[in-house]
Amino acid sequence: MGDDRDSGPPAPEGRAPWERPISRISHEPRSPSGAPVPPNPPASSPSASSPPASDRRVPEPNAKSTDSETPSGKFNRPGKRSSRKSDSVSVADLVDKMADDDPPAETPPVRVWPSRPEVEDPTEKIDPIKDSTPPPVSPPPVVALPEAVGVAADDRPVLTRLAMSKVRRQKRLRNIGRGFVSLVAVLALALTGMVWGYLRSTDKGFAQVAALDLDSTDVVDAAGQYGDETYLIVGTDTRTGASGEVGAGTVADAEGARSDTVMLVNIPADRSRVVAVSFPRDLDVVRPECEGFDNATNTYTGEMYPSADGDKLNATYALGGPKCLVKTIQKISGLKISHFVGMDFAGFESMVDEVGGVEVCTPQPLIDYELGTVLETAGEQRIDGRTALNYVRARNVESEGNGDYGRIKRQQRFLSSLLRSALSNKVLLDPGKLNGFVSAFTSDTFVENVKTKDLVTLGRSLQNVDAGAVTFLTIPTSGTNDWGNEIPIDDAIAVIFDAIINDEPLPGEEREDPPPSAEPSIQPTVPLLAVDPTTVSIQVSNASEMVGMAATASSELSTYGFQILDVGNFVGTAKQTVVRYSEGQESEAATVASAIPGAVIEQAQGLDSIVEVVLGSDYPGYTTAPTAFGEPIEATQVQGSTEGAPLPEDLSFTNAADDTCA
Repeated sequence: MGDDRDSGPPAPEGRAPWERPISRISHEPRSPSGAPVPPNPPASSPSASSPPASDRRVPEPNAKSTDSETPSGKFNRPGKRSSRKSDSVSVADLVDKMADDDPPAETPPVRVWPSRPEVEDPTEKIDPIKDSTPPPVSPPPVVALPEAVGVAADDRPVLTRLAMSKVRRQKRLRNIGRGFVSLVAVLALALTGMVWGYLRSTDKGFAQVAALDLDSTDVVDAAGQYGDETYLIVGTDTRTGASGEVGAGTVADAEGARSDTVMLVNIPADRSRVVAVSFPRDLDVVRPECEGFDNATNTYTGEMYPSADGDKLNATYALGGPKCLVKTIQKISGLKISHFVGMDFAGFESMVDEVGGVEVCTPQPLIDYELGTVLETAGEQRIDGRTALNYVRARNVESEGNGDYGRIKRQQRFLSSLLRSALSNKVLLDPGKLNGFVSAFTSDTFVENVKTKDLVTLGRSLQNVDAGAVTFLTIPTSGTNDWGNEIPIDDAIAVIFDAIINDEPLPGEEREDPPPSAEPSIQPTVPLLAVDPTTVSIQVSNASEMVGMAATASSELSTYGFQILDVGNFVGTAKQTVVRYSEGQESEAATVASAIPGAVIEQAQGLDSIVEVVLGSDYPGYTTAPTAFGEPIEATQVQGSTEGAPLPEDLSFTNAADDTCA
């Protein structure tokens, strides 16, 4: 087939002008640095060699090309193309030129080299962790921004001048209120700090001494005394130090120290009254086993002394100090002594002077043949500390007969007046006098479990107690024995302390609303179960007119395994045979009652885990086997079947409200 376009003869070893190259990517080798290395074709290939520079034809600038351009931008070829020119232009170049209106200037072909393959970045090098390596920094926590609340400013109503004035006034009042509250808080904090510092400084003035025996088995009905405050106050007659300088005597007169005044003060939990019981210094007591005490240093020596009968009360202190005295008083009274206060002569004198003296009244002049004239005139008079010391110490006053009891009576009347003065507004509302009184009390005392805060709290609780509710009692005695010891009346003493523990009325006491007598708790309706007799401790008391009945009953009960602790007479009266028990011992009491025909059970106070069998006039004189262990028992519960013995009619007492000169 013919073609009107004659491309001319093909170049040797070349391709036709219309053949499009398959790829423009050159595969020429590169140097190690990445630059392309020109290929080195074999010399035998004539087509690969370039024509010499002398054979190349360079078109003249003004010469017309054999190819004319049409107005459409396309070329008309009247003749044949040069083989050299057709050999250097490809079909793709022609197409590009035909698409452009203005053909670009002819530029030498640019060889495109293939791009280098992407190379992965080198792995990051992490230094090893050493001791000097700083810790990693944590990113800051994300904090939520507060959201806007309330009404936007643009949406708020426009305030009038009156409204704005009201807002400003409220703001001023609010600021004033805040300032006042802040001022009160600062003042309260400062006052609290001052009070705290004052209490701490005064507490350091107390000399501490070991005295208390809080876990003593001699305490009666410890649970019933919960909340009570019981103080043992002791006035010693030591002649050492400041006490020898106030006229108390010298060490040559009496070495060591004795309990010249012993007073047991009980304040019930409801603070409705105050009872102070005075013990004669020569009271005949059973001294327990005690450790030796050095009165000069208020320390214990470690030397132990065995118990002894027929010792004087003040000698127990001289030998065994506060510990021995507390054990002795606790065994006599059954009260749980929770505070100990010891004071010498110098401390007593300072306290009286700090309150401005004490009013006393004497029906006649007070003259002691050892101390001399204490009060020259009779009647009411205010005495200072030095005179007051002789007033309470004098025990050789001819007009009083029994010197020890006359002295105790004066001490009670003096303390009543001192108590009225100390609790009056003249002292409590006078910071100077109150501070002096507390300082004097702390400077010459030795205590255990006593702090200034406790005394202040106690004083405040007693402010509402009328003087008529403060009663002073004296331990009753029945003469002296061959050693000059005062013989105690044990039954009367037991009645006195039972009345104190059970908060029963006392002679001379004037309370507006005395607390009602304790009622026994309601018993459960389920039947009681018998217990093992060997686990029951019994005290057998005879309330009948038959002598020896308690010994007989206790012997029979012991054959069934009951543990007999004590046998004696019942202090009081009983209408029938009754088994008395404390709360929680119902089953034990019912087991004992099942062995005594006709016996009933009654709840009482002060027995703790002991069951008391009170034999009345209806006791048949024999016992039977108790209900077997674990079997149900239907016991009869009664109330008011027994009554304690009445207080002695001749009991010596003093009421704090009594200010007569009798």
